[in-house]
Amino acid sequence: MLSVHIGLFETLMIAILLIYFGEFISNKMIILKNWCIPSAVIGGTFFSVCTCFAFYFQIVEFKFDFQTMNTFFYNIFFASVGLSASLSFIKKGGKLVGIFIFLAALLAALQNILALVCGYFMNMNVLTALMAGSISLTGGHGNASSFAPIAQQMGGSAAVEVSIAAATFGLISGCLMGGPLGRRLIRKYHLDKNYTPNDEKNSHTQKIQNLVSSKRSHQAAFILLLSCGLGELFFVVFKELFPSINLPLHVMSMLSGIIIRFILDYKKQEQQEKDALYESIDIIGSISLSIFVSLSVMTMKLYELADLALPLIVILILQLVLMYLFAVFITFRACGKNYDGAIIAVGHTGFGLGAVPVSMATMNSVCSSYHYSKIAFFIVPLVGGFVSNITNALIITIFLNIAKNMT
Repeated sequence: MLSVHIGLFETLMIAILLIYFGEFISNKMIILKNWCIPSAVIGGTFFSVCTCFAFYFQIVEFKFDFQTMNTFFYNIFFASVGLSASLSFIKKGGKLVGIFIFLAALLAALQNILALVCGYFMNMNVLTALMAGSISLTGGHGNASSFAPIAQQMGGSAAVEVSIAAATFGLISGCLMGGPLGRRLIRKYHLDKNYTPNDEKNSHTQKIQNLVSSKRSHQAAFILLLSCGLGELFFVVFKELFPSINLPLHVMSMLSGIIIRFILDYKKQEQQEKDALYESIDIIGSISLSIFVSLSVMTMKLYELADLALPLIVILILQLVLMYLFAVFITFRACGKNYDGAIIAVGHTGFGLGAVPVSMATMNSVCSSYHYSKIAFFIVPLVGGFVSNITNALIITIFLNIAKNMT
């Protein structure tokens, strides 16, 4: 089979073209637009399906140079999330943050219980069955790579392969579930009835005047890069002080963004000028998110799903049902049963099945059809990208020991 290496900038070019392709398909197939499927997901999924068939029929295997770009855009995006959080806004969202932390931990525990119970009654190795729980779903590929080898050493046969395949399954499902779920909640409960799009149209000219500024665009880009640099410095210091604690780099980028936002808020400047700067930062963050999602989805190895046996497929399908019911009947209601709660529920399906960027992409897609939810765009990446990593690791450790005792 021919092996083709795609360089860094070639990979980036393909990712951008797939975003345009996704937009084109979305405009042609109204159902995709109505169900709020992100353009980057549409284009990226189409490409990954094509590469999957090429690999399956042993025509060609593509190897992409994308990790550096992925890390770059991921951290730029999280820095923009941090810069969107003012002190007053953090105080306002404090209660919801606590609620959502609990909900994320509860879902992770339920995912593991479901995996263990199903595995036990289907006469599977329960350690292997556990790979279809929060290790691969709430945890994503990162946790799958970290915890699966431990499970395999405990006696879980093929735990590594199963966890990676299950994480891929979850990533695809998270991309496809969030948009339709959010649209259904908004339409069913008429959550956008108090929103008037005309308010935005009336201020459109003023917003253009505010945004089109070379100096402000430079400031926005420089501030984001400074946030990432400061975040990496924090990351290095933290690793030196607490070497046993594994804290992702993007969390530090978000933290540095919050710190810089506090400094900017105290700076003497017209509020309109500050708002325009923050809008520019949000735009760059949104661009970074789209590119990251496109890169992540287009490089998925869908052929890994072939390693999933029928019992594991059954468990994963039940996990989808659990995620949907949990988001609709628990997350949405516990987070206020309002528009913000609906967008948070959309975000929960993203990282509850795949990863935080999936959450942000699907939330952004839903919001582009209705209106922006500032509180959701702060809470979901904070909990999903940081706190949930800690709580999920503790929950996984507990269930690994339970599964070991069951074997």
